[in-house]
Amino acid sequence: MRPTDDNDRPLFMISVAAELAGMHPQTLRLYERRGLVRPQRTAGKTRRYSQHDVDRLRRIQQLTELGLNLAGVERVLAMEAQLEAMQRQMQVLQQRLDEAAEVMRREVERVERSQRRDLVPVARSQVVHIGRRRRHA
Repeated sequence: MRPTDDNDRPLFMISVAAELAGMHPQTLRLYERRGLVRPQRTAGKTRRYSQHDVDRLRRIQQLTELGLNLAGVERVLAMEAQLEAMQRQMQVLQQRLDEAAEVMRREVERVERSQRRDLVPVARSQVVHIGRRRRHA
């Protein structure tokens, strides 16, 4: 789902939207019946197209000019919407990852500051155990 902004305000009557998109108004009605575009309606049931709707109509026109039929256009638009949703999700996940990395960085700094300075670090391979050895059965 897209965020709401000025591009979603219903501004244009069907004749204006058709002219802006370079299409016949009947084509817009067809695309609405197919579910490719969903203009808002006034109280009097008049269609009102937003700038986003006009941009979508132009995209539909591009795809049909490339030779796609309306079923193909539907599929491409659905895939583009899915891609946008996945990109938004990736941004959210990247932000969470960045925040977690920052928390870990601060925690490492805290641990390093809290370490006793009078202890000398020794590699595990240099540790010698003194005492009785257990016999293995």
